[in-house]
Amino acid sequence: MHEFLTYKVLAAKLGGTELVRTFDMFCGAGLGSRGAADAGVRIVGGVDASSLAVKTFKDNFSDAVVFNRPVEYLSPRHVLDKVGTIDLLLASPECTNHSCARGARPRQEGSRETALQVLRFAKVIQPRWVVIENVIHMRPWERYAELVEELEKFGYNVREHILDASDFGVPQRRRRLFLLCDRLDYAPIAIRKQSGPKPAAKAVLDPPGTWMTSRLHHRKRAKATLRRAQRAIDALGPSESFLLVYYGSDGAGGFQSLDVPLRTVTTLDRFALVQPLHREHTIRMLQVSELSRAMGLKDHRLERGSRRDRIQLLGNGVCSPVMKAVVATLCGLSN
Repeated sequence: MHEFLTYKVLAAKLGGTELVRTFDMFCGAGLGSRGAADAGVRIVGGVDASSLAVKTFKDNFSDAVVFNRPVEYLSPRHVLDKVGTIDLLLASPECTNHSCARGARPRQEGSRETALQVLRFAKVIQPRWVVIENVIHMRPWERYAELVEELEKFGYNVREHILDASDFGVPQRRRRLFLLCDRLDYAPIAIRKQSGPKPAAKAVLDPPGTWMTSRLHHRKRAKATLRRAQRAIDALGPSESFLLVYYGSDGAGGFQSLDVPLRTVTTLDRFALVQPLHREHTIRMLQVSELSRAMGLKDHRLERGSRRDRIQLLGNGVCSPVMKAVVATLCGLSN
């Protein structure tokens, strides 16, 4: 078995027909799978509870077998019957109930325990590699150690990485936990980051005039929004464009410069672009095309659902260039 799997990786590196066969648990709209595919693996299947996500995933990976149901109701043996051999298992379990963004609201343990479904699949499918991605606030979870220990009992060498998307050419600060698991190699090597300055938020913007704007100082504009905007104008100067956290605040003043990476994209439509125009300022929300760039997407179809639906799909996703680097490193593929 080990010789066979090693041969498949070698064949992929040499441009042969055998590629690392990959199944994506909690596949969402396929952003993580897009990165894995860019690394050189073959996406053979996925599962997600959201019908919109599954349809979007299928738009991008038409040959994959995709299951539309909660992963806890899917038999891994049924997956093997339908999909065939799986070499790499990707998993991005539900993260909301780990995230600090949830604030003081009670955590739903059932949601957090979706991560343990990875154990059920890994035990039956026995892929050589497993990648688990989640928010870094998963680490204090009381069952996190159990998850790692069980993977080690299955024969996996597990290595933990905390990666920021802005270190991989993505114009967004997005720190995430990655567990890299390999049955053969003892320690996956360090994941190579891009050198040079981090890409700035201004890189995601569509050309001027693409989208309609409105006056910032409008009588119906919320006072809290205007206060955040004024803080930005006072700090950056009246001639500078900037990004505003339109709904709520992020604990950092509610605004940011365009010269640094975008703050974390979430499932909410939260970022607005404010620009000076003569003696006024205009405002508009960032659009799906811009938020797609902020997630590192290039050639990925995201056409279904409303604008709000697509932003939610993006916010729930994995930055594709980060997953590309992770999979290329773990599976020994050229990056």
